[in-house]
Formats: sequence, C-alpha cells, structure tokens
Amino acid sequence: MEERTGTVTFKGSPMTLEGPELKEGAIAPDVTLTGQNMALISPLSHSEGKKKLIITVPSVDTSVCSLESKKFSEAAKGLGDSVAVYIVSADLPFALNRWCAAEGVDNLTMASDYRTMEMARSWGLYIKELGLFARAVYALDENGVVIYREVVSEIANEPDYDAALSAVR
Repeated sequence: MEERTGTVTFKGSPMTLEGPELKEGAIAPDVTLTGQNMALISPLSHSEGKKKLIITVPSVDTSVCSLESKKFSEAAKGLGDSVAVYIVSADLPFALNRWCAAEGVDNLTMASDYRTMEMARSWGLYIKELGLFARAVYALDENGVVIYREVVSEIANEPDYDAALSAVR
C-alpha cells in the first residue's frame, strides 16, 4: 500500500496517509459504505447524474468535525437537488444517527466506512497512526470526475468552505 508522509499533521505531528493520492481530473473510485440505516450505499452510483460534495471527517463526535458538518448542512440548503452532499467517517452508523438527531441535521447523506475503510484507503485518506479519515473535501462532477479537492493539511483545522461550494455551483 502506498504511503505518504508530510501531507497532513495532527496538532503539529506529521501523519502517514495510506493509499494513492486522488487528484483533480481523476475519476473517483466508487466504494461501498454503510448508511445510517445500516444499508449499503455507493455514493457515486447512489447519486448518479448529480454533482457531489464528499466531505470526509475523522469523527462527528469531535468539535471541529461537528462544526464542519453543520456548516456544510447549512450551505447544502442553497445547493438544490442537483448536488448530493455526503459526510463520510469511520463513525458507527449509530453515532451518525445520534449526531444528526442532536444537531437537527436531516439534509446530508451520512455514511460510514467502519467495516473495511475501503474509501479511506482507495481515496488516499486513511491516517495510519489514527485509523481514521483525514479531513478532506472533494467536489465531483456528474460523471464522478474530481473537479476540486482539499486535503486539509492540519487535521484540527476546518476546510475552505467557499472554494468547495463554488466548485459545485
């Protein structure tokens, strides 16, 4: 498995990402994730024909991830039906349900990669030292081609919301 160091840090400490770097212009790998209802979903085929905003977070149970997910939920209200928005983490679906209920979020597709971490590795976002996703945002066109990406260099920081949202508008 390919490993990259120096791409991200966690509170200043360098982390190792496993998997190939997914760059702009590439077709994003479609993967199987677990939805909040424990059903399997594949984001690319699940929202075929739509632009996609795919946000990966270490855990919705942390303050930055929770804040980020809430901000994207608010922003998604203005995107319309032509854009599908996913929040993906390694959290169990039960934790995703609890978070959505506590925060009043019902307009995002929350998905978990807890079973295999297939997406984390195939998108090059698996943090070897933590066993979690790196914080990243990908905008995909209707055909699953990456049109924008940001792998946040410091995991404890928020992404560039405006740039990500501009990419899918």
